[in-house]
Amino acid sequence: MVLTPYDPREGISLAMAAKRAGKSESTIRNWCPQHGLGRRVGGGVWVVSQVALAMFLDGDAAALAAYHAGDHCNSEVAEYFERFGLARPKPSAFPSGPDMRRKIR
Repeated sequence: MVLTPYDPREGISLAMAAKRAGKSESTIRNWCPQHGLGRRVGGGVWVVSQVALAMFLDGDAAALAAYHAGDHCNSEVAEYFERFGLARPKPSAFPSGPDMRRKIR
């Protein structure tokens, strides 16, 4: 669930992600599907989540797993959103999130 729901403020280009990581754009492009750091938006250009990239570069596997699970209420995940001055997506923004499960039952 990288960049879901999509917020362009969370996303950065491959070039910017490569600069932050000290790696090449092709390495970042490979990391996107491999480690869940970004996705193609509209089937076109790659957009990297600066939140997921920071978690990966910090070696924070627990926060990255929570982010992938859509658990943006997790305090570890929230810290990364705050680091970049981003609002966390609301749980109701996720179709399979806890709010939706309650509505279905």
